[in-house]
Formats: sequence, structure tokens, C-alpha cells
Amino acid sequence: MSGPGERLAVAMSGGVDSSVAAALLLRKGCDPFGVTLRLWPCEGDEDWRACCGVDGIEQARAAAGRIGIPHYVVDCRDEFEKRVLEPAWSEYARGRTPNPCVLCNEHIKFGLLFDHARRLGATGLATGHHARVRRDQGQGKALLLRGADRDKDQSYFLFSLREEQIDVTVMPVGEMTKVEVRDLARELGLPNAERPESQDACFLVEESGFAESLRRKFGAPARPGAIVDTDGHAIGGHQGVHAFTIGQRRGLGVALGRRAYVLAIDAERGEVVVGSDESELLADGFDALDVRWLAGYGTQGPVKCDVQIRYRHRPVPAAVETSGDGPSRVRVLFDKPQRAVTPGQAAVFYDGDHVIGGGWIDRAM
Repeated sequence: MSGPGERLAVAMSGGVDSSVAAALLLRKGCDPFGVTLRLWPCEGDEDWRACCGVDGIEQARAAAGRIGIPHYVVDCRDEFEKRVLEPAWSEYARGRTPNPCVLCNEHIKFGLLFDHARRLGATGLATGHHARVRRDQGQGKALLLRGADRDKDQSYFLFSLREEQIDVTVMPVGEMTKVEVRDLARELGLPNAERPESQDACFLVEESGFAESLRRKFGAPARPGAIVDTDGHAIGGHQGVHAFTIGQRRGLGVALGRRAYVLAIDAERGEVVVGSDESELLADGFDALDVRWLAGYGTQGPVKCDVQIRYRHRPVPAAVETSGDGPSRVRVLFDKPQRAVTPGQAAVFYDGDHVIGGGWIDRAM
């Protein structure tokens, strides 16, 4: 993959990483072209920031022009709403905390975008992710690894990709640090060399927050409820469980005279449980659903690995045990209890830098 003459689509967000990825491929002798997704119906909707639409497209087009490659725009608004936004709101309404970036990568960027790119003659897809793809020469399989810059690593958001998607993907900046990427962008004279980080930009909204903006978008009714202490006594009220997440400390709307945290969310009762004892946030493990395994893992017995339960969480040792329902349902047991295990979030399994699988947290233990 990515040899001389190889026709590759580059998913260009308008950020510096994907622009440098395109330039590196051209320098290598490939035949790249840029593709930018239009995801949001931004017109007339003040909730969503400009970074989700026209600005990103214009930045990508300008970068492609500077590099000297064709650039296309793919309208994915309907599919984005159906495959990413609706599932995200469904999770929020259940009192859970989704990770829409994972869904967008699987279904939109590495799915719909690449399907469109194939029709333009592409044989592979390049992205600006800080992650790495390597080929196992012995087994002939593509392996997904962390990016060389651990502070910018994005492999966590890619765990749900199928092996056939990974196999046709190249990530040219995965071996570089962010500093090196920006230095090369300046050297190339790219117009977005100094552009601020674009990661998760498509989910940045105004002060109302992403969950509340989704509630408004889908016309869901506000469901006020009670904020209660660990004894079940009401100590305040709220306008919907979607505005809370496990471990949250700010914006609770109650004053206990001491630091307080969200300990539990009961969507059926409309209750948010808060307490000041942070140790109550510790969990020995969790159950996960819809687990994907890569490179043959997960087919036999427990798997000892490192587990990452949110993007900025430091991976910790754990045992992953498959259930009688098959490898798509697992129980994860930490070597040491972990804080704020959050239903709805992605849990990703690593063998060193190698992504071996992951799933969705269903219930903390």
C-alpha cells in the first residue's frame, strides 16, 4: 500500500495532520486526492460552531490547492445524523455517555467516505490520524498500533474498524510527533500550518453542551428530575440526565459545602446520585458489549492486556474474559480498581502498542 503511482483518497478535515499526510504521499510518488466530508446542516443552527462545516471545507480545499492535488466534497449529512447523532442521543437519553467519534470513524470516515473514494478510482484511504498501520508479513494481516506521539495518539478512536478497513488504510503522520508535523507544514507553506487542533471539532458546540444540543435537534422533551445523595434524599433538581456523566464534578447545580461527584445515574427514575466520597467511584471491572477483536485475539480463554476506558485514561493491566454468549460480550477485571468507569464509553484493549480489540462499557462492577 502507498507505493509509487498508488491512487489514494486522503480524508482531509481541514486540519494540519491530514494536509501533511497528503503532501507526504505525493512526495512518495503516490497519486493522492483530497476528500472532505460535509457532516452538519449548519445553516440557521446557532448551536453548532462553524468548524463543523464551511470553514473546514475551505481549509482543506486551500491545503489541497497548495499541495497540488484534486479536492472533492462528499455530502454525508443524512448518514451522519442516522449513524452517529441519533445513536449518540439515544445513549444520552439513557443516562449514558457515548463516544460519537468512534461511530463516525467506523461508519462515515472509513465507511461511506471510502465507498465514495473507490468510485473515484482509489484503492486505499489515507488519514491524518496519529496511529500506525503495519503489515504482519507472516500472517498477512494489517495491524493497528498507537501513534509514535503518545500525547496525540488516536488509536483509541479506531478500535471498531474491521480488519478489511485497516488493510486498505495508511496513516502517514503516525510515525511523527505533532511538532514534526507542524514543522513540515511550515516548510511546505501549507495555509493551515498554524491552525489550532481540530480533533473532535465536529462535536464542539456552544455553552449548552453537545448532549443538550442533540436534545434540541431531535425535539426530545426535557425530563426534569431529582439530584439525590447516597441515602436517596433529594438535594436539588436537574433538567435531564443527559447533562451528566459518571465522575462529573462541575456544573452539578448543588452545593454540599464540599467537593461532590456524580456517582450514579438512574434514567428510569430520572435521578442523579451525587456524593463526596470519591472512593465510591472506584470499580473492580465492567461488562462490555459489541466487542470487536483484531488479529485473532479473543477466541480462546481470558486475555491479559492493558485496558483504556476513556481517551485520556492511562491504560491499566486487566483480564478480559469472554462470556458464554461469545466473544462479543466480555467481562473486564482490573488488576487494581479504576475511577469513573462510565457506561456508554469505549474500552480499548492493547498488547503494548498493538490494538487487539475493544467494546462498549455496559455496566461497572
